Amino acid sequence: MKLPVNRRVDERHRVMTPDGLSVWYTIQVSPHSRIQEVIFERSDRVPSDEECQRWLRLLVVGAEATEAPGLPGARTRRFEAFERSPEREAPLA
Repeated sequence: MKLPVNRRVDERHRVMTPDGLSVWYTIQVSPHSRIQEVIFERSDRVPSDEECQRWLRLLVVGAEATEAPGLPGARTRRFEAFERSPEREAPLA
């Protein structure tokens, strides 16, 4: 899987497991922060906690991923991990 930066997502950023789980991974980078996003999708059911956690441990580095709210009945789960470097942020005026 090729890891995308700054949201240029296409099929190279997706892997499909033999049992039908699609995993998408993106990283958004700025001078003062980084956002990692992992999306899990199945055509037959909602991805389980166990299979999501297994991939999150492998993909998300340096931060804890939090599940984002999803639509009722969706077979997709989305997790985000935010990393900030306050010392690199512009001072508030």
